[in-house]
Amino acid sequence: MRSARRTVPPVLLCCLLLAGCSSFLLGTSSSSDSSSPMPGAPGTSAQAGSGKVIAVGAGPQKHYTVQQQPAAGSCHYRYEQGEPLEDPACTPGAISPAVTQANLTSTICRTGGYTSGVRPSAYVTGKEKKLNAASYGFTGSMSDAEYDHLISLQLGGDPNDPRNLWVEPADPGHRKGTGVNNRKDPVETKLHTAVCKGQVTLAAAGQQAIVTDWTTALSRLGLR
Repeated sequence: MRSARRTVPPVLLCCLLLAGCSSFLLGTSSSSDSSSPMPGAPGTSAQAGSGKVIAVGAGPQKHYTVQQQPAAGSCHYRYEQGEPLEDPACTPGAISPAVTQANLTSTICRTGGYTSGVRPSAYVTGKEKKLNAASYGFTGSMSDAEYDHLISLQLGGDPNDPRNLWVEPADPGHRKGTGVNNRKDPVETKLHTAVCKGQVTLAAAGQQAIVTDWTTALSRLGLR
């Protein structure tokens, strides 16, 4: 009597094995960090090398609107050698989809400048700054604090994504009432120059070094 047990055809067996291993063959990850969009994102993210995954914002808009900020008191400053740093949980950074390594000459490195054409109006950022100050529990002079793009516009940061903006307090020793004058600004300018000269990639300068720690960004990239 012939056995009722049947042999699976080789072709079918091969298909079943491929189907079960497709995620590994395609190089996809089961980690939620790499496959799930960050809260509030349009649904995409970018990763530079083996660094952090950074959200991609909406990019430049014709008409910006005031963005919702984190809950009052939910964000906390960090300090490195006295310099204020953002709360990575509230301000992890976000990049603009309009700026890529391939189009630098027509965006952030173009003659005549780029940032003025994509910057939100003071009407919008003024309202956001007050709300974000409450998020961080900031009680200092608003005129001496900068509503700062963590990843600056000149490094391809998103113009109005709340994950890329924070109220940056004045530097240690800053004389009250003298306006905004932060040490982070010249770091961003040096990084921008290095990117446009081809010394470092946009991803390394804007999407990793600044997000990790702006106070060490230049030394991490060997720029000083």
